[in-house]
Amino acid sequence: MKKIPLHWKIMISIGLGILLGFVLLKIPAGRTFAGNWIKPFGTIFMNLLKMLAMPLILTSLIKGISDLKDMTSLSRIGIRTFGWYIITTFIAIAVGLLVVYLIKPGYFIQPDTRNKIMYQYSGEATEEVQVAKESVAKGPLEPLVEIVPDNIFQAATSNGNMLQVIMFAVLFGVALLLIPPEKTVTVRDFFAGANEVILRIINIVMSAAPVGVFALMVTLVTETPSADIFIALGMYGFTVLLGLALLLYVIYPTIVKYIGGMPPGKFLKGMVPAQLMAFSTSSAAATLPVTMQCLRNNLGISEEVTSFVGPVGATINMDGTTLYQSVAVVFIAQALGYDLSFGDVLSIVFTAALAGFGSAAVPGAGIVMLIIVLQSVHINPAAISLIFAIDRPLDMCRTVVNVSGDGMIATIIQRKATALAAADAGKQI
Repeated sequence: MKKIPLHWKIMISIGLGILLGFVLLKIPAGRTFAGNWIKPFGTIFMNLLKMLAMPLILTSLIKGISDLKDMTSLSRIGIRTFGWYIITTFIAIAVGLLVVYLIKPGYFIQPDTRNKIMYQYSGEATEEVQVAKESVAKGPLEPLVEIVPDNIFQAATSNGNMLQVIMFAVLFGVALLLIPPEKTVTVRDFFAGANEVILRIINIVMSAAPVGVFALMVTLVTETPSADIFIALGMYGFTVLLGLALLLYVIYPTIVKYIGGMPPGKFLKGMVPAQLMAFSTSSAAATLPVTMQCLRNNLGISEEVTSFVGPVGATINMDGTTLYQSVAVVFIAQALGYDLSFGDVLSIVFTAALAGFGSAAVPGAGIVMLIIVLQSVHINPAAISLIFAIDRPLDMCRTVVNVSGDGMIATIIQRKATALAAADAGKQI
C-alpha cells in the first residue's frame, strides 16, 4: 500500500478537526470536553516545535556560516537576503493598501455592531495596549539595543529573543571563518553533528503532526466567538485574504519564475508542508523546522543558503504580517470615521515595515505591533478590539505567507549563489 504523504495527512487532520469542532459546539459539554481532553495534545505539539526552534537556529546558522568559504561568501548571501526582505516588505504593504482602499471594508460595519465588538473585546485590547506602551516607552533605538544580548544563555531561554540568538550565532560563525580551519575542526564537527541530531528529532516530532494539527483545529473551532461578529467582519477578513492571496499566488510565483529561475508549480507544491504547519500553528518559529526541510528536500536549496535564510527569515521577514497591519489600520480608520491624509499613509508604510521586522515569530505578536502603527497615525489603540474576533484565523493565513516569503527569497539567493559558484569555477579553470 502506498504511503500517504505527510502534507495530505495534515490536510485530512485539519478537515477532521474542524468537523469535530463544529460537532462539539452542538453538544452541551462539548467545549469543556475539547478544552480538557483535546486541546492539551495541540499544546504539547506546539511546545515540541517551539522547543526545537532555538537549538535549530543556533546549530544551523553556526554550521551554515562556518561552511562558507570566506567572509566574501557570507556578505554576498547576507546583503542580498536583507535587501530582498526590504523589497518584499514594501511590496506587501503596497498590496495591502491597494486592496483596502479598493474594497473599503470599514464602511460595511454598522455603528451598533462596532460598539458591540469594542465592548466585548475591550479587556483584551487594554492588555495589548499596555504591552505596546511599554515597547514604545523604551525609546526609538531600544529595538537595536535589544538585538545584542547581555547573557546568551538567558536569551536562549525564550523564543521571543530569537534576534539575540541569531546575533550570537552569526558572530560565532564569523569567528570560525576567521580562525584557521585546522584549529576549529572539533568545534565545526560538534555543531555539524548537533545540527544532524536536531534534524532527526524534527523528523520524529513531525510523525505526530497529524495528531497535533487535529487538536489545534478542534480547539480553534470550539473557542471561536459569536458567528454574528464574524459576519460583521467578513469584508475585512475578505480584504486581508485577498491581499495575502495576491502575494502568495501572483507576486511570489512571478518573482520565483523570473528572478529565482524556478517553475512556480514546483515552488508552491514544495512549500505545502510548511504552509500547512504555519496555518495550524500560527507561528513562523514553530514552523521553522518544517520550512527548512521544504527548502532542502523539496526546492533543492543548498545547506548554506537554507541555514542562513531560514532562521533569519522566520524572525524578521514578515510579509503577511505587514500586509495585515496596513489593511487593519486603514480598516479601523474607516470604521471609526477617520480621514487619513497622504502623510498618514506614508507613516503607515514605514511604521508597518519596521513593525514587521520587529514582530516576534510567535502567535499574536502582530497585534501588539499593530498598536504601534495605529499610534503613528493618532488612532486610539483600543480600537484593535474591532478585529480581535477574527484575528486568530487571519493570523493563521498571514503566517502561511510569512513562511512562503522565506521560501521565495531562498530560491532567489540560491540561483545567484549557483551562478557565482559557476563563475568562480570557470575562473579557476
